[in-house]
Amino acid sequence: MQVTATEAKNRFGYICAQAKTAPVFVEKDGRVDSVILSVQQFEALKSAKQNKTLGERQKAFNQTHKVWIEEQNTRFEKHGLWCDDLRVW
Repeated sequence: MQVTATEAKNRFGYICAQAKTAPVFVEKDGRVDSVILSVQQFEALKSAKQNKTLGERQKAFNQTHKVWIEEQNTRFEKHGLWCDDLRVW
C-alpha cells in the first residue's frame, strides 16, 4: 500500500492496521519517504541484520561466487596482473 504523508497523518489508525498485514509506503513530495511496518516485520529485519557476522557474510559470498573467484585466480596465475606491463614515464 502506498499513501501520501497527509493521508497517513489523517488516517493514522487505519494505516497502522494496514501495516500489520503489509508494509505501508508513505510518500512525500511524490517520492517514497518512509515505510510503516508491523512490530513483527521490524523485529525480523532487525534480527536478520544482527545475526550475520562479517565472517559469515564472507563465507556466504565465497560460496555464492566460488566459480567466479576460481576463474579470477586461474587468470591471475596464468597472466599476472593486467597492469604488470605498464611503465612509468
